[in-house]
Amino acid sequence: MHKTELSIEFFPPQTAEGADKLRAVHAKLAELKPAFFSVTYGAGGSTRERTFATVRAIAAAGSEAAPHLSCIGSTREGIREILREYADAGIRRIVALRGDLPSGVGDPGEFRYANELVEFIRAETGSRFHLEVAAYPEWHPQARTPADDLAAFKRKMDAGADSAITQYFYNLDAYLHFVDAVRRLGIDKPVVPGIMPIASFSKLARFSDACGAELPRWMRRKFEAYGDDAESIRAFGLDVVTTLCERLIAAGAPGLHFYSMNQAGLTSEICRRLKLG
Repeated sequence: MHKTELSIEFFPPQTAEGADKLRAVHAKLAELKPAFFSVTYGAGGSTRERTFATVRAIAAAGSEAAPHLSCIGSTREGIREILREYADAGIRRIVALRGDLPSGVGDPGEFRYANELVEFIRAETGSRFHLEVAAYPEWHPQARTPADDLAAFKRKMDAGADSAITQYFYNLDAYLHFVDAVRRLGIDKPVVPGIMPIASFSKLARFSDACGAELPRWMRRKFEAYGDDAESIRAFGLDVVTTLCERLIAAGAPGLHFYSMNQAGLTSEICRRLKLG
């Protein structure tokens, strides 16, 4: 039985208090010995400095850090400069994404799609970085058809991506079907499922509606029945996500990537139940 590799996502804090809190969260989650911590990157590079500061702090604390890098609204020279900064800082892994334009900005810049960013990074740096890209088991919300979305994913992998991390999901069959589909396209690179622990169902529902992640009806109805009972919502959410992870591991998923939302408790508890870390 293969060892399940863990990775965990943070977003860059906006305040000094948030940075202090994240240091404590990182220290707790580092006990799980994840392969890396990824750090998100705001639309149009809006969090560039905070992302880099968070990455440096994680690396200084002894963990491998993987900054997200989105290309929409960027120039080749701007991306080249960021790659130099990351190489100089000893960063070995990047999550390469298309990203979104900041609100009110109409110019997509010199890159339109993530495969163009992957191709550019490979041309500039060779095999210097391990490149992760995004995958969407329930299809990207802007894709016209599932076939179009699979073709876009294949372009990213063909451009030189090493592995992929999925959008979060709660329907195991969606992930298994997606992996089967990409294998039929000849893609044999790891596709790591993204895992979203559930702290607040109302927040999860709003976020899921915005990003296109499906919440199965049985889950919605059960959560809605708990009303404002935060303790029951937390307990049910832990059971749902732990069971999903158990089934993913049994199905041979190459790892689990936790969207921590800069919190340690739920991710730690799920991994404790799974006997990981």
